[in-house]
Amino acid sequence: MIRSVEAAQAPLVFVSSFAAGKAGAIQAYRVDPTTGALTPTHRTTGVENPFFLALTPDSRFLYSIHAREFGAKAAEEIQAFEVVGRDGQLKPLNRQSALGSAACYLHVDQTGGTLLVANYTSGSVASLPIRADGSIGEAATFNQHVGSSVNKDRQTSAHAHSILTSPNNRFVYSADLGLDQIVCYRLDPATARMTPNAQPFVRTIPGAGPRHITFHPNGKYFYAINELANSVTLFDYNSRTGILVERQTISTLPKEFAGVSHCADLKITPDGRFLYGTNRGHDSIACYAIARDGSLSVIGIEPSLGKGPQNLLILPGGKLLLCANMPGNNGAVFKIDSRSGALSSAGSPTEITSPSCIRLLA
Repeated sequence: MIRSVEAAQAPLVFVSSFAAGKAGAIQAYRVDPTTGALTPTHRTTGVENPFFLALTPDSRFLYSIHAREFGAKAAEEIQAFEVVGRDGQLKPLNRQSALGSAACYLHVDQTGGTLLVANYTSGSVASLPIRADGSIGEAATFNQHVGSSVNKDRQTSAHAHSILTSPNNRFVYSADLGLDQIVCYRLDPATARMTPNAQPFVRTIPGAGPRHITFHPNGKYFYAINELANSVTLFDYNSRTGILVERQTISTLPKEFAGVSHCADLKITPDGRFLYGTNRGHDSIACYAIARDGSLSVIGIEPSLGKGPQNLLILPGGKLLLCANMPGNNGAVFKIDSRSGALSSAGSPTEITSPSCIRLLA
């Protein structure tokens, strides 16, 4: 075990185990900031298929997907927890309906007063108020996405895959894989309500299948990783209007790869110099340098050290990257070269049951 002085310097992360019954859990780990070694500190059970997690900005409360049968016709639930102490203990508060099937993404706005959820199978998004005690109120907004795109196997209907607030907390963006759209809403933090923006959506390349999205730390650029096209798209972002303008799309795979692969997650270092995206199938992490104008160039493509890299987390300081290899049942830690952005293994991966999401306790 890590001693108390060391523990105070070692970041704490939560990792969800996407499984039913007793195998479903949220595990807390201390991360050695030098070696990347993971030390388990607490395991929370009683939450099934916790596919995705979100924390309030002050790290007082954590929210998780909860579903006895993930993706069934019945709507999933969202479980609220209070974070007790600093070793990852979680106190259950309450649950609310996600109002959709296969709830796959959660995000808390910058005020800590609004919880956002994206529902993949039913193709909808919702906003729920967070009460002062961390519990969740009934949904303030529900929006059903409608439409389709060119891929007859994956895009016959809407599939909202992620949802995120803008850095100024004025806008909400949802990547819809089924529509090939980034859908945009205005957010009223006082009421936790969303309304369509003047630019209600921006299209991606047909068949791209946008999945996860993120902003550059400077607040000028917006990136989407495209699950079906295995690529990352850069948009210019207008913080006043919320308008996105597509500028670049770059592949996540080596040119010689001819197999089946699908992207999942992307993350940017705190200094805004490097971006990383995951390839499930090729089982790798694509590494990019970010130029001053936000454009991307490939640094390299490194093995993820496990099957199906699902989710990433970059620790504060930008020296370590954590990767959840969900079907590979492990968590891998990589060192980030501060000069080149290249990745190198920080040691043997840690065995974790079906890890699907990693979140940092600030």
